[in-house]
Amino acid sequence: MKIVIAQFKHETNTFSPVPTPLTRFGGGGAPPEGEAVLAAYRGTGSAIGAFLDLAAQLGAQVVTPIAASAAPSAPCSDEVFDYVSGRICDAVAAGCDAVLLDLHGAMVSASHDDAEGELLRRLREVDPHVMVGVALDMHTNMSEAIARHANVVAGYQTYPHVDMYETGVRAAKPIMASLQGCPLPSIAWGQRPMLPHVMRQGSDDEPNKTLQDRCREMEADGILSATVFVGFPHADIEIAGLSAVVVDHDPTRARKACDELLELAWARRAEFVYQLEDLDVSLERARQLAETAPGQGPIVLLDHYDNCASGGTMDTTTVLGRIIAAGLPDVAAFAIYDPQAVQTMVKAGTGATVTLPLGGKLPMPSLGLAGSPLTVTGQVKKLVDGRFTNQGPMARGQRMNMGPTAVLQVGGVEIVVISEHVEPHDIACLEAVGIDPMSKRFLMLKSRVHWRAGLRKYARAIVECAGTGVCTSDYGSLQFHKVRRPIYPLDPL
Repeated sequence: MKIVIAQFKHETNTFSPVPTPLTRFGGGGAPPEGEAVLAAYRGTGSAIGAFLDLAAQLGAQVVTPIAASAAPSAPCSDEVFDYVSGRICDAVAAGCDAVLLDLHGAMVSASHDDAEGELLRRLREVDPHVMVGVALDMHTNMSEAIARHANVVAGYQTYPHVDMYETGVRAAKPIMASLQGCPLPSIAWGQRPMLPHVMRQGSDDEPNKTLQDRCREMEADGILSATVFVGFPHADIEIAGLSAVVVDHDPTRARKACDELLELAWARRAEFVYQLEDLDVSLERARQLAETAPGQGPIVLLDHYDNCASGGTMDTTTVLGRIIAAGLPDVAAFAIYDPQAVQTMVKAGTGATVTLPLGGKLPMPSLGLAGSPLTVTGQVKKLVDGRFTNQGPMARGQRMNMGPTAVLQVGGVEIVVISEHVEPHDIACLEAVGIDPMSKRFLMLKSRVHWRAGLRKYARAIVECAGTGVCTSDYGSLQFHKVRRPIYPLDPL
């Protein structure tokens, strides 16, 4: 029994200026292939890690052609898409009994707005009958092509995504059962015309909590897999938005359950709209909370307009600049992406005082903005290689690479400056640069929701800061041309 297990993951922000070369899918190098995939993912809390474990339990022969995963950014080129897709399709063409794919669901390439659907279409051209199970991110922009070409689809039920492994199990188990003689299940899916704001998608918050709880209740009642995909709204493509997928052996029950989830989401669409707050108001509220909020730990300042895990440049300095100008004391900021600034500090050495333009290197034409560096003077406190291993619960055991990294002290602010995009969702990223969040009064994070996975427990209070970036929650600043219309809340449905 032979199973092809592969990964091809990218959440594409079509408004992002951040390029997506093949090396981005390998964390700065080539994506792992063959035995290197096993070394990278076996024993990790990922969907592909679950596939490998279940295949081993079944005693199956495993083929791992490639595991390509890129931090969110602009659409990838056709060359990159064709290369990774080709590695997967070639492995299937060599013969196998099943295929298990760890995909994202919101990937766009130069020629394909529905990249996952195109990958699966190509796979079906190679083998129309092979069994295919697919694990997807909660931010999937679901398509008819994915539902038509996959036999099983399962998506994350948590945001932050702390159930990657469990989702891999949900996607693989029906395929494993079919390999042992059970019939293949049916897929029911559907969409609703709504673009939920990412800042209102957390699965610990309403309304998404109720939706995901209902998915788990359905599975407890015997349905094989139930998923509500909240969608990724920073993709100007026709299929962007909320959807649901239910997998079951009874197609009638699957259809009924899927429709129930869609109606439940639509009825609560207004709760998915994010209410904006002026940045100065937010920072003044943070200052007051530092004096009055009970408990220990920092006030977390979320620079959520510039989150690299949603395709942000991670180099805008609007929030950081206001923090410095306001004289907030005892702050740690993670992080500013600026490889040039890091190299300047590496040459200067630890302990040196430097004056440099920080951030603002990447223009954002989709917002009509040029780069705007912040000139700062500070002391180089620390230089590290930027490598660490996630402690979890999110992406447990996965090795991360921030690239050469520096910590720059500017007044009362310790600024982490990185050379590769990494979102702060694990305590290990702070420990790697010697920062203890419990010793800080304020902690600025370029994150939206994922930070809660490993860092929420340290926060005394949370203040969301509307800065600058292509992950903006202000839909009015984005030009949507291709997304299906009418759609809520862009249109008054």
